[in-house]
Amino acid sequence: MRLLGNIIWFVFGGFIASILWVILGVLLAITIIGLPLASQCFKFAELVLTPFGKDVRLNFDKHPIANLIWVIFFGWEMAIGYLGIALFFAVTIIGIPFAIQWAKLTKLALFPFGSKIR
Repeated sequence: MRLLGNIIWFVFGGFIASILWVILGVLLAITIIGLPLASQCFKFAELVLTPFGKDVRLNFDKHPIANLIWVIFFGWEMAIGYLGIALFFAVTIIGIPFAIQWAKLTKLALFPFGSKIR
């Protein structure tokens, strides 16, 4: 199921979303101040490329100030967006596995600093 889910995800938008995250990460990496944000964009790109079979482990205590700044300026908007997409997919039985993957992205959108993708 993991391979089939990743193939379907990749074909129907995972590749494009991953490329967009990489482009954003490269643009942020050009500036010195955006370098910490760029590393988080690359983390999103990795997860959004093939999310099936991966797990997000949050570690808020590792970088609490960076996570609070992220939540205030970026995280809550992204989390609401990802949660809305997850709810949209959860309406149908076929979409439930994809809703679970969007929920993973919701978790990562809130506190990306210090979190691990396994």
